[in-house]
Amino acid sequence: MTVAAAVAAGELVAALMGTASPVVAVGDALVDNTPQALAEWAISLFGTADKIVLVSGIVVILLLVGGVLGVAALRRPSLGYAGLAVFGVAGVAAVFIGRGGDTWAVLPVLAAAAVGALCLAALLRAAGRVRPAAQNSPQGTAPEGGGSAGEGDTASPGPVEHRPGRRAFVLTSAGIAAGAGAAGVLSRLVPGWLGGAGGPETVALPAAARPLPALPAATNLGIPGLTPFTTPNSDFYRIDTALTVPRPDPGRWRLRIHGMVDRPFEIDMAELLDLPLVEADITLTCVSNQVGGNLAGNARWLGYPLAELLRRAGVQAGADQILATSHDGWTCGTPTEVVMDGRDALLAVGMNGEPLPHRHGFPVRTVVPGLYGFVSATKWVTDLKLTRFSDEQAYWAQRDWAVKAPIRTMSRIDVPAPLGRVDAGEVVLAGVAWAQHRGVDAVEVRVDGGEWSEAELAKVPGIDTWVQWVAEVDVEPGRHDVQVRATDATGYVQTSDRAEPIPSGATGWHQIAFTAT
Repeated sequence: MTVAAAVAAGELVAALMGTASPVVAVGDALVDNTPQALAEWAISLFGTADKIVLVSGIVVILLLVGGVLGVAALRRPSLGYAGLAVFGVAGVAAVFIGRGGDTWAVLPVLAAAAVGALCLAALLRAAGRVRPAAQNSPQGTAPEGGGSAGEGDTASPGPVEHRPGRRAFVLTSAGIAAGAGAAGVLSRLVPGWLGGAGGPETVALPAAARPLPALPAATNLGIPGLTPFTTPNSDFYRIDTALTVPRPDPGRWRLRIHGMVDRPFEIDMAELLDLPLVEADITLTCVSNQVGGNLAGNARWLGYPLAELLRRAGVQAGADQILATSHDGWTCGTPTEVVMDGRDALLAVGMNGEPLPHRHGFPVRTVVPGLYGFVSATKWVTDLKLTRFSDEQAYWAQRDWAVKAPIRTMSRIDVPAPLGRVDAGEVVLAGVAWAQHRGVDAVEVRVDGGEWSEAELAKVPGIDTWVQWVAEVDVEPGRHDVQVRATDATGYVQTSDRAEPIPSGATGWHQIAFTAT
């Protein structure tokens, strides 16, 4: 109960201050300092649920340890207070070793520890740990001085045997539980009541200076079960290290461009929206995507060319890395030459005709086609530093992931569904393939290890998006295996060699099994 109250108090103070809560601070510290092998195992096991699992695990461990300490404190109160002190020290340490750099986040930790100590004291008092009382002297005991005791004589008061005050303890526990619950609810409501950061609904996006034409109908083959060409914002995958989605205030947002440049400068949201924005259709892919995985999505992005910002700053010779920093302190290293080679690398503000959703980087993020997201797609971006790869390492580079990480040529089968059942005879196979900034020239399928046959490709607006494909094959009744491979515009044929996603992207042919009846 004490730990629950402490956690709730920390959450409420953090909400009032607009800083990280103790649970988030500890979680960030764990994420940043987890051994690489363990981190990769967690990503592969839990996927996009890894953050929920981590936060839930922290809370459960706190409550379990708190329960043990509470029982121990009934016998030795010092153990309970010592446990709270350890929690407080751990929280303060997490704030200082975390990547956020917000020292004000120490205050919610201290508030949590103080509330925990007060609640523990109240529970111990209610349990009868400090309740003196009078006790009659045993009959026949002579008073001091040797005289006999009279019938009305009593001995001086002394301590009684400890007997917890059950009713007082229950009422105190109920009060603390109610207070913890109220604090938890308030911590979720306070940001809205205080006004706080404006959301996507407060931003009016201007029209693009160079709007793209509407997508032709031929980009979608219209096959049931096939991934749509444009991924709705609500369905777009989310992979990042933020335990809670940052919500920067667009009215206070500023981007600093500095480092190895001749003319460092800052730009705010109003100035950015006044610039001639452009649109680009770009498919993003996460390096954590397994062969056949769904950590890829396509959107029409609105933003300002990153190359123009760098030209304004005047990039100095030798600055081969753009070190981008997120609102929560995460860093991303993007090759400068890639941003400057003419591709649609954007400082994006819009996604599929709407302001960026919070979970996808509102108010501003970077989008660079052709590279996996961990070296190209910084959500909630606040800082761009021109530097050298040899001088500074980004978050994942420090953990021995690839530095430049171009997206590998890949294809996936969507139809039939794995282990699905279809009618024997002519069967439709369909899926998507991608090779961003190279383009896909061909997709081939084969059934049961037979000859490869070429699939039909849908239309695409450019080389930076995925493409839908479809093929029809004749199959007999029974179980069948299907494989797919893509060839990109450079002539490279997708390899059959299997490799895990980390450190530079998965490889191999996607294969499914289905049954024809």
